[in-house]
Amino acid sequence: MARMPQWIGTAAMTFAIAATLTGCVSQEQYSALKLERDRLTAQLANAEKEGSSARAEADLYKRSLDAIKNSGDNKDGLIANLTSQNASMQTTLDELNRKYGDAMNNMGKLGTALPIPLTNDLTAFAQANPDLVEFDSARGIVKFKSDLTFALGSADVKPEAKSAIARFAQILNGPSAANYELLVAGHTDNVRVNNPATISAGHKDNWYLSAHRAISVGKELMGHNTSPQRIGVIGYADQRPAADNGSDAGRSKNRRVEVLILPTTVRGNTVAQTPSATPKAVAPKSVPNKDTATIFDTTPAANK
Repeated sequence: MARMPQWIGTAAMTFAIAATLTGCVSQEQYSALKLERDRLTAQLANAEKEGSSARAEADLYKRSLDAIKNSGDNKDGLIANLTSQNASMQTTLDELNRKYGDAMNNMGKLGTALPIPLTNDLTAFAQANPDLVEFDSARGIVKFKSDLTFALGSADVKPEAKSAIARFAQILNGPSAANYELLVAGHTDNVRVNNPATISAGHKDNWYLSAHRAISVGKELMGHNTSPQRIGVIGYADQRPAADNGSDAGRSKNRRVEVLILPTTVRGNTVAQTPSATPKAVAPKSVPNKDTATIFDTTPAANK
């Protein structure tokens, strides 16, 4: 930047000499020369700015390298810590996958997966919200249809879905659900995420979108006093389809967030097995849900 005033002065002097030798210049010549001077001045300032930024980045990089070189034994500690964290996260993920697999493959063999009062409450809840919710009583799974729970390519819960989730949380926090564990699993169809707005919002692909939607539903439940100790969240992208992705109807079924109500209870920091519910069939109560807003059918062809 110190050279800039000198350069501008030189340009002005050159212009003055040219005017002296040739007489008065035209307005067009003057304007053109002035525009060229302004352009070069701006380029010089920008180059100086970029140079300062590059030097700052280089200094930061150098400091980072020096920190690594000087850390000595600390490097081994950092590596051990990161390795431990990764192993812990992998263990948690494996456990969530195991619980999901058990719910999908084994619980249905026992008949009604949950106690009868809870099954009746959830059946009534699904009947009151048929466009938004499905309830699989054999596995104890409440399925929220993504097309009506979220906007296109979004993980923000719609207001009408928030009202239904609030009612759902009341059931989960009631005496029939006690402290049952909850696994919230997000799913998508197999259509790739390619909308720039969706990607810029952080939903880079179907894995991100499914996980973010599961997190959103989990947070809604927590916002209605469901203990976070009871909740696990996981995203499966398009890897666990419920229907064929070859049709619009199939893809719509695959876009969902499932809440699995597991036959285990949380006690302090431990999880205890809960005895299986009796498979005796009882007709569900038909109770209107006054707390649930009307759900409008706005299913899009593709949800990203």
